[in-house]
Amino acid sequence: MSAPPMIRTEALTVRYDDLVAVDSLTLEVPQGAVYGFIGPNGAGKTSTIRVLATLLEPTDGRAWVAGHDVTEDPHRVQALIGYMPDFFGVYDHLFVWEYLELFGELHDLHPPKLTDRIGEVLSLCDLETKRDAMVGGLSRGMKQRLCLARALLPDPPVLILDEPASGVDPKGRYEIRRVIRTMGDQGKTVLVSSHILLELAEVCDHVGVIEAGKLRASGPIDELMALGEPTRVLRVRLVGGDQQRAAELLQSMDVVREAVASADELKLTIPDRDEVQADVFARLVSERFRIGHVAEERADLEKLYHHLTRGELA
Repeated sequence: MSAPPMIRTEALTVRYDDLVAVDSLTLEVPQGAVYGFIGPNGAGKTSTIRVLATLLEPTDGRAWVAGHDVTEDPHRVQALIGYMPDFFGVYDHLFVWEYLELFGELHDLHPPKLTDRIGEVLSLCDLETKRDAMVGGLSRGMKQRLCLARALLPDPPVLILDEPASGVDPKGRYEIRRVIRTMGDQGKTVLVSSHILLELAEVCDHVGVIEAGKLRASGPIDELMALGEPTRVLRVRLVGGDQQRAAELLQSMDVVREAVASADELKLTIPDRDEVQADVFARLVSERFRIGHVAEERADLEKLYHHLTRGELA
């Protein structure tokens, strides 16, 4: 028997006056999943997450975290989740360790356990060297990682992260993705929202697509990709070859959907069939191109999103 979902909503609805932000949303996040909640700004992601974090009461419907109703048992839910909002406040006049100590004590963590835990989350979020820095002196990306460290402090089984990489530089986004992957590897359930679809493709094993407050699709990434046209994206590096000429050659083949040349590689989009890939490579070899390296990209969530939605906003 499979484990019950760690996060579940049933006909969840959130209205703000005449605006329906979340429209009868029913979703399930399996235990131990890293679940990407994707959709454009205004789609209803933040309203859903605020309900799950017990910060907003639904207009209608219900929601549960680890079997606990978020409206009827909010304190139990709060003890089970680590929540990172899309916009958050920090206390600029505190040292980093003081900031974490303050929130640790709110979770009933005390030395020596709290001291050890602060060291662990600082290490996990690559902030060890900033332990004695003033919060106000941190960059935007470091403040984001500090907020993530704060959410991790009580070692919760469920993480709810709302646009955690918003406005963060490439290094900060990399570090946040690394932490999310680590949490998934540890068996935690992670719900992470974003409108930057390709970032989630690197860390999530499940995804839900929301638009205009409605859930358009939900499930394992591989299964959802099968709903669209199955394609294979290959990056091919040629040895001493002319990438542009190779791209023009392959683009003339009916089976090649797209062939794009860059300075050092070809990016090919073809039907997801081994025999098609074999025909493409045979054509390259017959024209005396030498194939040095081939890499396959993971499923493109952006294409999935556009396939499943109609471009509506709530």
